[in-house]
Amino acid sequence: MSDESSAHSLAAAIRRWGADLGFQQIGFTGVDAVDDERRLARWLELQRHGSMEYMSRHGLRRARPKELVPGTIRVISARMDYLPPAARDADEVLADPSLGYVSRYALGRDYHKVLRRRLANLAERINAHCAGSEQGAGSVHRVFVDSGPVLEKAFARNAGLGWIGKHTNVINRNAGSWFFLGEILTDLPLPVDEPATAHCGTCSACIDVCPTQAIVAPYELDARRCISYLTIELRDSIPVEFRRAMGNRIYGCDDCQLVCPWNKFSRLSVERDFAVRHGLDTPSLIDLFAWTEQQFSDRTEGSAIRRIGHVAWLRNIAVALGNAPASENVIAALLSRCDHSSPIVREHVEWALAQHGRAFPSRVKNAALP
Repeated sequence: MSDESSAHSLAAAIRRWGADLGFQQIGFTGVDAVDDERRLARWLELQRHGSMEYMSRHGLRRARPKELVPGTIRVISARMDYLPPAARDADEVLADPSLGYVSRYALGRDYHKVLRRRLANLAERINAHCAGSEQGAGSVHRVFVDSGPVLEKAFARNAGLGWIGKHTNVINRNAGSWFFLGEILTDLPLPVDEPATAHCGTCSACIDVCPTQAIVAPYELDARRCISYLTIELRDSIPVEFRRAMGNRIYGCDDCQLVCPWNKFSRLSVERDFAVRHGLDTPSLIDLFAWTEQQFSDRTEGSAIRRIGHVAWLRNIAVALGNAPASENVIAALLSRCDHSSPIVREHVEWALAQHGRAFPSRVKNAALP
């Protein structure tokens, strides 16, 4: 690539290839994220990342792609819609305390695997195209999907994919916020897109609806209060102050997206990988609580849910059962886990039983003492 016209030609080709691979939008931006770096530093200083040690471990490198992959001058940002078309209505599930609510993004195949594979294919196409140029093959450096230390929302905004809303998710004015993000870091001098401008206005729906008041100010999230963090990232006991507010949310929380007015423009995913698996869009809490560790492993294979492990899964469901209406079946389900080997599971079962006016069996409690 030696002139501006060839750079624009390649950018147009990358957008076409991205569309062919199932991405709804591709954008290009530089590597400057100074303002976002300051916000990240303050967020970490306030300890709002909770127990997510990996956030502090990589620190400000998240805002500095050139330090992550030397030679990087551009970030190729991509988005892919994920809202599954046949899933039961989210509000209906949340309104039925006998069911467990699983965040819409986790109902199908693990998005890390899907997007990483597609982005790797896109990188291969770019490299093949550039093989005969001065840059030669290898101009595309590295692919990232969420798990890598990249400030993906900031670069997505800078690449024109959407603005960062007051709930800290990226919103596209034509597609809402139900989409995944991924990046390719490259040394190709691609033309950069205009950053997206914010359009939240005076709306505070996401702030008002948050069950645990995790959005502590517009554009500021305290992860330690967020149900997604509590049910997915946290490995210890869930603070008692948040358990009632969790309701029947057993894996993640979508409330801030469900009320966002921009999501009237959201589009259902066409990806078969994101289709609902194992009926997780409308699961019975009692049935899920009965899953053995092997059943949990089998039924979450290829799913993002598997990474939290069986203990956290039971912990989360115990809280939901504590919030469910009392019934003999609910009590029986909780009593069935009183002798679980994990003290975390036992503690949450004890709390759940107490919500129904039932004591934890003394024989089990005493047996659990050292």
